[in-house]
Amino acid sequence: MSDIAQTDIERDVMEYDVVTVGAGPAGLAFAIRLKQLNPEISVCVIEKASTIGAHILSGAVIETAPLDALLPDWRSNPPPICVPATEDEFWLLSKTGGRKLPVPPGMNNHGNMIVSLGAMCAWLAPQAEALGVEIYPGFAAAETLHAPDGRVIGVRVGDMGIAKDGSHKPGFTAGIDILAKVTVLAEGARGHLTKRLIKRFTLDKDSDPQGYSIGIKELWQVPEDRLAPGKIVHSFGWPADSRTYGGSFLYHLDKGRIALGYVSGLDYRDPDYKPWEAFQQWKNHPMVKPLLDGGSIVSAGARAIVTGGWQSLPKVEMPGALLIGDGAGLLNVPKIKGTHQAIRSGMLAAEHLVATALAPEGFDAKLRASDAIVELKKVRNVKPGFKRGLWFGMLNAAWETITGGRSPWTLKNKADWSSLDKVGAHEQTKRDYLDRTLAPRDRLAGVYFAATEHDEDQPVHLRVADTSVCVTKCAEEYANPCTKFCPAGVYEIVSDESGKRLQINAANCVHCKTCDIKDPYQLIDWVTPEGGSGPNYQNL
Repeated sequence: MSDIAQTDIERDVMEYDVVTVGAGPAGLAFAIRLKQLNPEISVCVIEKASTIGAHILSGAVIETAPLDALLPDWRSNPPPICVPATEDEFWLLSKTGGRKLPVPPGMNNHGNMIVSLGAMCAWLAPQAEALGVEIYPGFAAAETLHAPDGRVIGVRVGDMGIAKDGSHKPGFTAGIDILAKVTVLAEGARGHLTKRLIKRFTLDKDSDPQGYSIGIKELWQVPEDRLAPGKIVHSFGWPADSRTYGGSFLYHLDKGRIALGYVSGLDYRDPDYKPWEAFQQWKNHPMVKPLLDGGSIVSAGARAIVTGGWQSLPKVEMPGALLIGDGAGLLNVPKIKGTHQAIRSGMLAAEHLVATALAPEGFDAKLRASDAIVELKKVRNVKPGFKRGLWFGMLNAAWETITGGRSPWTLKNKADWSSLDKVGAHEQTKRDYLDRTLAPRDRLAGVYFAATEHDEDQPVHLRVADTSVCVTKCAEEYANPCTKFCPAGVYEIVSDESGKRLQINAANCVHCKTCDIKDPYQLIDWVTPEGGSGPNYQNL
């Protein structure tokens, strides 16, 4: 974070009433609503991806009411992938089979739409621009700017053209400073500026630690006659053991496309657990593989999902800035939905700023009194219940559903990084994996389908505070879990003439943020690389 008085490099300055960091559903909904309410307010949206939607990954089944409120005529010109939900199934899997269970009420998707959230954001962006919003993809916000009293007064875009050794390459361009009366953080789960601001302003002092899962997704092309467009299937059970929170989704799209993925709670205990491999095992299950056999992968990727819920909600206002969307932690875990919450919070933030002449103060109370937080409070105990095991979690979820979340207690969340058992601390789980024949066969092949790109000659954006820990204490206590939880093969322990060392393959990174969350020593700090770097997801 920078004090605005620092002038080490001459920088261009742009000034707006509002700057929004992140062109996801929350940031774009906020910008659209702001302009709808007051066209005179100047607002820009900056996005680190090379194009709008290229870093967006979600299931995604969406509740449409907030979108209806934002853009009442959207159905006359819908997003490019938008399939009405037709039926729901809920499976409990064993290694060799499974059975259908009654669909939980929160997973009843009648009236909802299956979309590609990346394509939806790319569809929203021009509608924002038509209202006068300025949108700049490829602009990575590297740090926040602060007045002498600490108030947030904007962001600094990262420099371009810095070599790995820190020197300036021939094409060096200094990042610009974007100054604004209000900065709105819409970075999604574990945004690196959001993380810093929460710490700086102690926004989480009255809340539990935030919780996360990692969602790994693929889009496949298969023969059309295998699919029933609009069908939605969720599963739990195998390959996760009873102590590991995990489950899958299968969404039947149109034109022979099927979206599928696997979600692993990052509060897992087994240091040898591998989320990417669990997903690949699930794909080869006899109830899933026939859908995919002979098909082809179109795109693949991974992203952290915020799952802490009501008790982990930080304060969402600070001097000069607001948090919205997944950056605030608004995803509803039992529904497996956050897009409607993101749009809700973005619209609410816009309405608040217009009503208060761009004063962030009071937004936290307004959000907490809204339907978005009422929804979260009702389900606050569902996800924490699974920390005590699958079957307790299922019974607890049923109780919370029956009572409408009126239990007089609130279960606590602990930080995900603190949940790992040390090697040998309990009986090693027998994974009993199947043979895998479906592509991709390894994590590097998966990176190919993410189309991720980073200039190799730039500073490593995965900063490890003390790499000596990796080959000593971490190797002994946890057997280097970073080499297992990263879905992109970024972290390797290699041996050379000087001994063992950590090798960071930063060019592989798909910006999922799992390492920043799950590292048991909290030594890894994910910061943004050059603008435009990272994955280039297609319709995820």
